[in-house]
Amino acid sequence: MAVKKTEKIWHNGRMVAWDDARIHVLSHVVSYGSAVFEGIRCYKTSQGPAIFRLREHMQRLIRSAHIYRMEVPFSLDELSQAALDLVRENHMEACYLRPMVLRGYGEMGVNPYGSPIEAYMACWDWGRYLGEEALREGVDVCISSWRRPAPDTLPQMSKAAANYMNSQLIRMEAMANGYAEGIALDVNGNVAEGSGENLFVIYDGRAWTAPLANSVLPGITRSTMITFCQEFSIPVVEQSIPREMLYVADEVFFCGTAAEVTPIRSVDKVKVGAGHRGPITEKLQTEFFAITHGERPDTRGWLTPVNVAVGAGR
Repeated sequence: MAVKKTEKIWHNGRMVAWDDARIHVLSHVVSYGSAVFEGIRCYKTSQGPAIFRLREHMQRLIRSAHIYRMEVPFSLDELSQAALDLVRENHMEACYLRPMVLRGYGEMGVNPYGSPIEAYMACWDWGRYLGEEALREGVDVCISSWRRPAPDTLPQMSKAAANYMNSQLIRMEAMANGYAEGIALDVNGNVAEGSGENLFVIYDGRAWTAPLANSVLPGITRSTMITFCQEFSIPVVEQSIPREMLYVADEVFFCGTAAEVTPIRSVDKVKVGAGHRGPITEKLQTEFFAITHGERPDTRGWLTPVNVAVGAGR
């Protein structure tokens, strides 16, 4: 899906023109993938644009950087305020935000310490990641031949750019074989997640999701689904999921900032449940969109109105 250019990008505390947000080809990040990032959605509501779980995303960005010994030169409040400023500056009613912290142009070599830390944040209009129809009808997916990295190789709790080389292999293989997406297994052959989404399995009335130790990202939307399940009295099981459970599940769905809540109708050409969006997935999906679009009271404080300064009224 092509990126739709906007006017401004935030760079190290100031707004610059979209075309001026550039890095040198010998920046450390280009050769070594030394960057962490976030994906955040701003939704259109009747009260104006509002960013979903802004502070949680920015906190994860800071933690991702910390794992890689990158000192983010901005505080949680400063990053959150920058996101609000960016949406306002670009006059967006709804958009996708991409904050990034990277090692820039300095020294070459695996040792990253001589390269400066830079922060960027862009936003643009980005529709449904797996398509509008996918939200209703579900998608066909496969088990990827590519595994998620073992816990002692690349840290999966960091949303690091380097991790997404693995994700690209998963997605490209799936698409080459006629599927919308792939599901990765962990080093032990248990279900981990999609190329860029967490995954839930509805089995015998319970919602199963892989624990963080199974090489999955601690997803913000994942935690949102867990909260919804608890409020709806749907038992949540954070436990290793064997591959074959996907074939006998009542429902399976992806969740994530880009994918939002997307049902899975088949895995490896094996029909999941009735072969379309199931009742629990629909219930969670309906609640998710009602909250993100401001159609229900935000009792959890998950929406940050763009036209209100960080910390105001919270």
